[in-house]
Amino acid sequence: MLQLIKQSIRALSANKGRTILTMLGIVIGIATVVLVLSAGAGFRSLIDSQVATLGTNTLFIQTRVPPTTKNRASNSSGPGGSFTGVTITSFKERDLDDIKKLGGVTGAYGIVTGQAPSSYRNNKKTVIYYGAGAERFNIDRSKLVSGRFYTQSEDNGGAQVAILGSNVAKDLFGQDDPVGKLMRIGPLNFLVVGVYEAQGALSGNDDLVFIPLKTAQKKLLGVDYLMVGIVALDDINKSDSVAESIKQVMRDNHSITNPDKDDFEVQTQAQALETFNTIFSGITYLLIAIAAISLIVGGVGIMNIMYVVVTERTSEIGLKKAIGAREKDILNEFLVEAVLVTIAGGVIGLLFGAFLGFLVSVIAQSFNMEWAFKVPLYAIFLAFGVSSAIGIFFGVFPARSAAKMDPIEALRYE
Repeated sequence: MLQLIKQSIRALSANKGRTILTMLGIVIGIATVVLVLSAGAGFRSLIDSQVATLGTNTLFIQTRVPPTTKNRASNSSGPGGSFTGVTITSFKERDLDDIKKLGGVTGAYGIVTGQAPSSYRNNKKTVIYYGAGAERFNIDRSKLVSGRFYTQSEDNGGAQVAILGSNVAKDLFGQDDPVGKLMRIGPLNFLVVGVYEAQGALSGNDDLVFIPLKTAQKKLLGVDYLMVGIVALDDINKSDSVAESIKQVMRDNHSITNPDKDDFEVQTQAQALETFNTIFSGITYLLIAIAAISLIVGGVGIMNIMYVVVTERTSEIGLKKAIGAREKDILNEFLVEAVLVTIAGGVIGLLFGAFLGFLVSVIAQSFNMEWAFKVPLYAIFLAFGVSSAIGIFFGVFPARSAAKMDPIEALRYE
């Protein structure tokens, strides 16, 4: 086998240009697979960091339009089936107050959201503001780069104070420190009391303004209901049972007897991550399938080139068989040559894909994303396994063709 490998290396080195072009399809395919898996691992680390910021022991309550309401709205809206304008107003703070009394719950806060023009001096920007209860700061783990959080008393009193996301602070205040300065949101002036540190594009917090819940409800939106509720648990393992208890509290408060008519939805972190994993896995499989096409094309290219090589070395094959070489010896010679080409392509593709994955992580980190550079161990095994399998599968046909040659006819070939 060692002699076969040395002989194959000499044969491949004799025509370097053709060998490189033969490997190209394998290099591209393996590099794409490694890049996808590396980027996937990095993206998962980003999701984990975002979940850790929100708190891994939280679950979400959000309003939803019951199916029966959707149907009525659809029937009354004419063609298109739109039910725009259906707003659920039954989610109130008393729901959260009752939820806080449940076993396993350590805290909860409500959120409403809106959009308004904002300005500071001559700088203007349309912002999305979150009216969030002050208890948010006991649950959310986002950090301030300057200033402070607003207090419960400021929330209860409808104080006009604001905490800015990093992009909002930069767009409106430039190099100035926003803390202690007045800015305008909609028709009101707000005192900036804090600025969040940059959290990356995925979180979305960098482009938000956070204000007290009561301020947003009474002074900007004119509502008394909540859109979203965040509930903190003492043990993430209790999330399913606590979620069921929350659903029962909400149904009792909203006089709902049929779960199909729920005007809310409770989602645990595990369910949110499961949804993400399902979507992300589908995208990953699609990209790998596209890369597999490149691998198949590369394999076909190797098979074609090996047929050319067999034709070029017909006389050599005839001579070897004439002096005693067996069919198995000829088969192994060309098979080893094909496998060496694909393994070399796999190694180069692995290194190239890892390099591209590293570049992706550097670019992501430049946008303040907590993106870790990783090349999963199974990606390495996959690179070598797939490239070897392609070499064997697509190399065996021309190798068998060479092994089956009649030595007399081969010697006469010119």
